[in-house]
Amino acid sequence: MIASDVPAVPPPSAEDLLRDELAVGDAQLGTYAPILRHLLASDEHSVFSDEIIARVRGMMADLARQVVEDMAASTEDDMLRSHDPVAIGALVARFAGHEGLLKHCHALALEWHLTQTLQGRLALDPVLSPLLQALIASSETTTASQAMALLAAQARFAQTQRRMQLPLAELPGDLLFAVLVALRAYGAEDPQRSDACARAESAIRARFDEGRSRLGLMSRLLTGMGAGLTAALSVSHAGAGLFLSALAMATGQDRDHVVMTTSEGQYARLYLSLRAAGLKPHVVEEQFMALFPDVTLPDDFDQLGADRAAALLAGAGHYAGY
Repeated sequence: MIASDVPAVPPPSAEDLLRDELAVGDAQLGTYAPILRHLLASDEHSVFSDEIIARVRGMMADLARQVVEDMAASTEDDMLRSHDPVAIGALVARFAGHEGLLKHCHALALEWHLTQTLQGRLALDPVLSPLLQALIASSETTTASQAMALLAAQARFAQTQRRMQLPLAELPGDLLFAVLVALRAYGAEDPQRSDACARAESAIRARFDEGRSRLGLMSRLLTGMGAGLTAALSVSHAGAGLFLSALAMATGQDRDHVVMTTSEGQYARLYLSLRAAGLKPHVVEEQFMALFPDVTLPDDFDQLGADRAAALLAGAGHYAGY
């Protein structure tokens, strides 16, 4: 017989559920980088989809190919001029050893996958979203000009992702530096190629302008929107790219981390990010309907305020590898 004075255990609150799911999601994310690195070096694709792995591998190889082309431009080495597979393989191995570079390629592959998903689910154009179209039509000359530049950059992104490529010019500055460090180390291994590596590094540095990259243009455009940034926090209005950049900006998170919140198993982090960005519960629900139509939010999820959501995110800390 159950004693009548035993207090009933209350059901877990939405905050408790979110905190627990956030911890599980962070632990899962911590395994991604080493697994991804392993998969790039093998043919075992059981954890990640073949498409994502192929795309990450393709981007890494394309970065290496571009570096080798810059090396070949300043040498008579016939092997380099013919895209020496040994040199490309050696550089890919070095690039894959850099967690930030590996994570960025993975995030871009996931962003493109999301872009394609939204195109199929919502008929959302992968290049010209409703928000970008409105910004292009802006009466503000600077805004319209930046929006047109972003339109071209987004078109290039779509084209290069279809080809599984990643231009060096599209890397964030810190990751381009990682590429150059890897190139420098590669050159130090053999004095015969050190000069070619040094000249290639100089050429790459001279061409690079982070502000003209797709992510740089998004950052400038969103910053110029001021309070209008909220308009970019609707994925069906802004499109995947601007939405992800806006959410990162609004919450102070790394953009690649934010991309990961749109993957399966990261619902708690996405929800907390949206609430921390200041979105009202019904708007958060709209984003989930667009991104994860089969996911049901807790009944009392709307009781969690923006400040508390931001505190939970901050308290979760950073996950290893991502």
